[in-house]
Amino acid sequence: MIATVVNCITVIIGSLIGLTLHRKINSEIKDIIFTSAGVLTLVIGMKMAFESQMILYVIISLFIGGILGSLWRIEDHILNMGSFLERHFAPTAAPTDTSDSEKSFAHGFLNASVLFCVGAMTIVGAIKAGAEGDYSLILMKSVMDGFMAVMFTAAMGIGVIFSVITILVYQGGLTLLASWIGPLIGEHGLTELSGLGGILVLMIGINLLGLKKIKTANFLPALIIVLIFTTFEPWFLPFFSR
Repeated sequence: MIATVVNCITVIIGSLIGLTLHRKINSEIKDIIFTSAGVLTLVIGMKMAFESQMILYVIISLFIGGILGSLWRIEDHILNMGSFLERHFAPTAAPTDTSDSEKSFAHGFLNASVLFCVGAMTIVGAIKAGAEGDYSLILMKSVMDGFMAVMFTAAMGIGVIFSVITILVYQGGLTLLASWIGPLIGEHGLTELSGLGGILVLMIGINLLGLKKIKTANFLPALIIVLIFTTFEPWFLPFFSR
């Protein structure tokens, strides 16, 4: 768990630096930061997405996962959680328009949580840290997350800092369960999970650039579905190879 705690600390430090910038910059500079964060997020997402070797798994998983996420209203629930966190833990962050403040806070919390947790580096790093005591990958991720936290917080505000809750629960949980999660996922599963995670990161970049409003969190069930495909691939492969 020590590596996950370090990861949370770097995100907190990055967020505090970004918050200082967020409070002092004007709308024009903030727009530049949004654009920079959006483009950088697109680059990260594309790099991850190109790792996929079974694009059909990804397509079907996105389709089914998106439908399930919409029916379950996952993004709405996460945004409501973000609004709850702001009302109870960051009331001074609210500007004149409370609804706009809650929306910005919640989206910062949501986007940062997805960005910091969907990559294969999170899963592989957590497994290596928990099963082998090798913290190198998570520590490398921690540095990257810290820099991204600066940009995200400068653009979207203090909501980003609360993504440490997601990191602590998700990444920390994977670390504690590493001994049996690793073999269950397998190398092939990690590859497809990273590819699909990259597409979710691409969605965040598209949102940041204002190209289209995508409810990214509604596609989170796709991460489970793609693992089902890779785990039971011998059963599915004959249907896909016809």
